[in-house]
Amino acid sequence: MMNLESLANLGEVIGAVAVVVSLIYLAVQIRQSTESQRTENYARALDRLSAMQSLLSQDDELSQLFAKGVHDVSVLAPQERIQFTWSMYEAFGAFEFLFHAAQSRSVPEEVWDRWSSAVAWWLAFAGVRTWWANRPISFTKSFTAYVDATIANNPTDEDAVQRWMNYVATSHS
Repeated sequence: MMNLESLANLGEVIGAVAVVVSLIYLAVQIRQSTESQRTENYARALDRLSAMQSLLSQDDELSQLFAKGVHDVSVLAPQERIQFTWSMYEAFGAFEFLFHAAQSRSVPEEVWDRWSSAVAWWLAFAGVRTWWANRPISFTKSFTAYVDATIANNPTDEDAVQRWMNYVATSHS
């Protein structure tokens, strides 16, 4: 038969075990929530980029305007520059979102590495750099500093840009 002191000790042990189990459960829930947030953040950014890519792939006029503007915005009429500007804002807005998600570790590092390469690739084009220098609305300071540093360091694979330009210019029938 247990005395009162033994029962109290048993109660403390059971209580301690319950606290440990609760903490483990909470840690698992937080981890699952973090993974879910990462997936949701990446999906939101991809949705934005996919919507723009879909529009560009389905609207011949906008696609041509975008292709011209990427290379040289000076060939665009004022209304076309406005369209080009909003297309670039959509793309760079999604890039900015991914940048901040990566900074807060809400997306995996390798995901940001992939998209930072895409940002650098786009910044290799003169029209995109001209747009960036003349954009009427700024982005966040940290993203602006990142893009400015990317332009200054120019880590872009020029061969990849040239391969792309050749691919676009060559008939593949």
